[in-house]
Amino acid sequence: MFPLQFIVLACLVAAALAVPVDPKDATIVRYDSDNIGVDGYKYDFQTSDGTSAQEQGQLKNVGTENEAIEVRGQFSYTGQDGQVYTVTYVANENGFQPQGAHLPQP
Repeated sequence: MFPLQFIVLACLVAAALAVPVDPKDATIVRYDSDNIGVDGYKYDFQTSDGTSAQEQGQLKNVGTENEAIEVRGQFSYTGQDGQVYTVTYVANENGFQPQGAHLPQP
């Protein structure tokens, strides 16, 4: 009888974990940040509703008149249609340049 109880318990746990979390009720389940300084930074996080983001910025052309920060990152979230959307991006002297399967291409 023990294996059957274990299987039922495992199914109940799996069903509870599969229940979507309303974004307004989401909590942070992971957050990492390091290398925050004048020459750059890096962070990533994930919330209980499956939203996640990663980003790093780095100072380019240090000490020149073209000194600028370049940012690279990505974020993912679940849309109202249940599909997971992911955007990767670069932001630098050429502006914000996002890419994602759901974004229109020029």
